[in-house]
Amino acid sequence: MSIVEFHHGVSDKLAYACRLLRKAYRAGAQVVVTGDVTALKALDRQLWVFDDREFVPHVLAQSEGAVPVRQHGTPIWLTADPASAPGERSVLVNIGQAMPPGVERFARLFDIVSNEVADRQQGRLRWKSYAAKGWQVNPHEVKE
Repeated sequence: MSIVEFHHGVSDKLAYACRLLRKAYRAGAQVVVTGDVTALKALDRQLWVFDDREFVPHVLAQSEGAVPVRQHGTPIWLTADPASAPGERSVLVNIGQAMPPGVERFARLFDIVSNEVADRQQGRLRWKSYAAKGWQVNPHEVKE
């Protein structure tokens, strides 16, 4: 059974994702982040600069086969295709608008929803989809 951690009410989705990924990295998690390519590129840039005292190792996989084998062990993968991430990764973070493809592969999903009306509306649809699959959905209202 998959567990969905539904983080909603986020004012800055990318900044929140950076903090969540830093926490996951410190805990030793192997994470896949998914969303549309534009959002993933923006997150890639933000991960380089959001904390000038600490680096969060990550790789942006823009197309299949584009990431050298030596980088396959990188703890955080940013990709529009979660199934393409190598190795055993049990955590998926969704920063996109759509239900992530291949979500069944992951034991745990963090779905980040901003305060924007369209994002909240898409988030509600994803919530219903997760619940319809019989997954445990844990809401976390973010108060920043």
